[in-house]
Amino acid sequence: MRDWFSVIGRGCELPEGALRDLRDVGFVVIPGPVASDRLGQLAAAYDAAVASADPDDMSVGSSTTRVHDFVNRGPEFDALYVYQPVLAACYRIIGRPFKLSSLLARTVRPRTPAQALHVDFKRDTDGWPMIGFIIMVDEFRSDNGATRFVRRSHKWPTIPDDLLNAPAADYEGQVQACGPAGSVIIYNGSIRHGHAANSSGEPRRSIQGAYIRREARSGVDLPARMRPETLSRIGPLARYLLAV
Repeated sequence: MRDWFSVIGRGCELPEGALRDLRDVGFVVIPGPVASDRLGQLAAAYDAAVASADPDDMSVGSSTTRVHDFVNRGPEFDALYVYQPVLAACYRIIGRPFKLSSLLARTVRPRTPAQALHVDFKRDTDGWPMIGFIIMVDEFRSDNGATRFVRRSHKWPTIPDDLLNAPAADYEGQVQACGPAGSVIIYNGSIRHGHAANSSGEPRRSIQGAYIRREARSGVDLPARMRPETLSRIGPLARYLLAV
């Protein structure tokens, strides 16, 4: 079997400044994998995939709608989880062979409140660390629910009481990760984050995923869900990352 972890390491395409922000601040916003002239196609494919999704794959929360398993939703999404800068971040931060744990669509609905600040992966959890990524299908703005992060909170030994008591409130040191459509946020899974209020009249769409250590338990059993048509079109790197 090819040593894909070493291959990923040799092809690192994450600027040192971005890596420094990811390590020190806990997140970074960089240009994404979809060319600007193809963003309309991505958005249309997103809407079609969400509209046709089986209800069992959909989760409707108080402010967001999620559709799981975007690995199998169409070829428009195949390049999203093999994007070299995200893989380079995983190589540097996880530091050992890793795999894709999940890939899903998430829409923040219009006129919805802010999400509570939380972590995706606690520092004392087996399999730590985790690297998450969020691809902006729409522009992320301060008024449409752009994700907010509490800078450097992935390094906190304990959580302050005021944050625990009011996790949905604005918190000192938080910043919103704004950017044009097509941008990608890479973040440490242990940083406190959550979407801000969407005070606009439009939904805010994104595709998000996570990478974990290869031996850790995935959020979704992706190998068990693989469709023949997906397997027939993806390459060997994708197969490795999906552990199929």
